[in-house]
Amino acid sequence: MNSTSRTVVVTGLGATTPLGGDTASTWQALLAGRSGVRLLDDEWAEDIPVRIAAEIAVEPAEQIPEPEVQGLDRSAQFALIAEREAWADAGFTGPAGTESSPDPDRLGVVIGSAVGGMASLLQQYEVLKEQGARNVSPQTMPMMLQNTPSADVGLDVNARAGVHSTASACASGAEAIGYGIDMIRTGRADIVVAGGTDAAICSLNVASFNNMKAMSQRNDDPAAASRPYDTARDGFVIAEGAGVVVLESAEHAQRRGARVYAEAVGQGLSADSHHVAQPEPTGRGIAAALRHLLDSSDLKPTEIMHVNTHATATPLGDVAEIKAIRDVFGVDVDHFAVSATKSMTGHLLGGAGGVETVAAALALYHRVAPPTINLDDPDPEVHADIVRGEPRPLPVGRIAALNDSFGFGGHNVVLGLRTV
Repeated sequence: MNSTSRTVVVTGLGATTPLGGDTASTWQALLAGRSGVRLLDDEWAEDIPVRIAAEIAVEPAEQIPEPEVQGLDRSAQFALIAEREAWADAGFTGPAGTESSPDPDRLGVVIGSAVGGMASLLQQYEVLKEQGARNVSPQTMPMMLQNTPSADVGLDVNARAGVHSTASACASGAEAIGYGIDMIRTGRADIVVAGGTDAAICSLNVASFNNMKAMSQRNDDPAAASRPYDTARDGFVIAEGAGVVVLESAEHAQRRGARVYAEAVGQGLSADSHHVAQPEPTGRGIAAALRHLLDSSDLKPTEIMHVNTHATATPLGDVAEIKAIRDVFGVDVDHFAVSATKSMTGHLLGGAGGVETVAAALALYHRVAPPTINLDDPDPEVHADIVRGEPRPLPVGRIAALNDSFGFGGHNVVLGLRTV
């Protein structure tokens, strides 16, 4: 099948985030400019200078049956919650192969995660040390593996066209969605459930990020801690959660009369090859990913009206991203409404690309860009139109949006969406 002949669309959205336990509550909180960052009340946080995080708004035990919770890593719990919402939102009432649901041999899954089942690994290591080897759960290995969320989602929807996991640090969720787009375009699947998840708020991660000087230490004002593009930004705020989309070939969606949120135009990929943790300061690699998206799709710069930027609130990263966007698009950037939703959600690591793709799809569908909060004194090096204070209406007509995701190691992923 000709890979360029298949149009891919988004027909389902699901999320569980620090702002809400589903897509609707998360979206309303984004539009309201509400922060999900709070003080940590865990004992381990007392010994670490950073004592803030954006924890999940609704615990998994309130959304899925308790026996099921016990057998799943926390990151997989988030992924299942988001997947089940997206699956139902797309109009499916049961796993593939059941009544009114798709052919399992034409259904794929791609879920990305930066740390996978680390929470289960650390928990069971404590059991090993304190209670001995006989008390270690036999489920530890399947729960701790990087592919655990993807495998659990694949089992839940009965996907047989391929179940994959991407591990590209904080770009994992976005790369998973890009991989899903390619699965449909190349004819491997008609439908792909794709997104990202992470459950990384634990003492080891927070201590490590703190020692790297990567995180905000605004313990006295958690809601104001995540400050993309502000001159007083001092690092990101770690968060947890998941975002999942249902991707579908346009033909398949049309045949079943599905609602379509947006066209998934494609992805742009590159690598910095600069540093294991620091961004390349000129934005060279990000610019290459943007150009790859343009070269491999029919997306036109004049169509782009909204960008959900990676914007973690680190001093170097925020500026490098805007430099790259300006380098590629020039004066067209002046009509981009730029939103940095991590100012509200915090940084969900591998889950960020999934949640922010959900947000970008909704921005196009409702034609409104969410605000960036905590931007009191814009960095003079940020030459872009940042949406501040209130949501901003987006124009009528055929418009497009970008979602940027970048990860440690220099992974760069840019997704393109467009109205239908």
